[in-house]
Amino acid sequence: MATTERKTLLLDFEKPLVDLESRIDQIRELATENGVDVSEEIRRLEARARQLRQEIFNSLSPSQKLQLARHPRRPSTLDYIQAISDEWMELHGDRRGSDDSAIVGGVARLAGRPVVILGNQKGRDTKDNIARNFGMASPGGYRKAMRLMEHANRFGMPILTFIDTPGALPTVAAEEQGIGEAIAYNLREMFSLDVPIICTAIGEAFSGGALGIGVGERLLMFEHAVYTVITPEACAAIVWRDASKAAQAAMALKMTAIDLQNLGIVDQILPEPIGGAHSDPLKAAIALKQALLQHLEELTQLTSQQRRQLRYQKFRQIGVFTEFDS
Repeated sequence: MATTERKTLLLDFEKPLVDLESRIDQIRELATENGVDVSEEIRRLEARARQLRQEIFNSLSPSQKLQLARHPRRPSTLDYIQAISDEWMELHGDRRGSDDSAIVGGVARLAGRPVVILGNQKGRDTKDNIARNFGMASPGGYRKAMRLMEHANRFGMPILTFIDTPGALPTVAAEEQGIGEAIAYNLREMFSLDVPIICTAIGEAFSGGALGIGVGERLLMFEHAVYTVITPEACAAIVWRDASKAAQAAMALKMTAIDLQNLGIVDQILPEPIGGAHSDPLKAAIALKQALLQHLEELTQLTSQQRRQLRYQKFRQIGVFTEFDS
């Protein structure tokens, strides 16, 4: 059963590694059946497998990182909340008749400190994904997020947001209900909040759907997460009218953590276990918790005016460039 599940979720660039691991298992089985000592050969191949794993995951292209960011087993917002919080109480509804399950949020304790945590939530299977709109929030989702952030601000609780979405819900109904207004309202209001805000890209973070909960003094990003204005598939379809050029678009979009850190957008890259966050979710959660506590400690030393100014300057500097005369 486990083997079948592994094959189902195998990413194309992992195939050489899986082939080598299968070969090791076959040699071990044959040696056991025939009573032959091949321990030296096994150790050599296992060392080669470890080296190959390092080589593969240390040299991923942007499109391969996108595959990891979208991995079905990648830890979600609720997974991280359960792993890092001492207590957690989910809060529902936008107080306007909607409770979008693509956005989850509530009150928690992080190392004893009261905080509000919210983020995009994808499903674990097709049925759950359909119920959660694959993590694409409706206007009600962003209004729920804003309600929770206003609650945090009222009671002096820091806000932690986890971003993992292909974008806002792109339906006619969402447009009719004011998806653009809901995101714009969040952008404006998040700049004015007094409490610390730390945003973390935990998977894929695309378009205004990501920005709707993405305004903060700090932006953290997991090593294999991606963050940009549009999905590579949509970008390729618009620019080249050919979605098959998504890999080329992924390269041009500069959407990886290292690219965004070099551009001064990301404040810290969170390391992932070799193989991606889904290979060891607890280890990924520990790295996340440590980073959040460190940044919270720094931000709580500042005044609310200083934090608002940090937010403002962070976004004003994005896209700044210098022209040189040729």
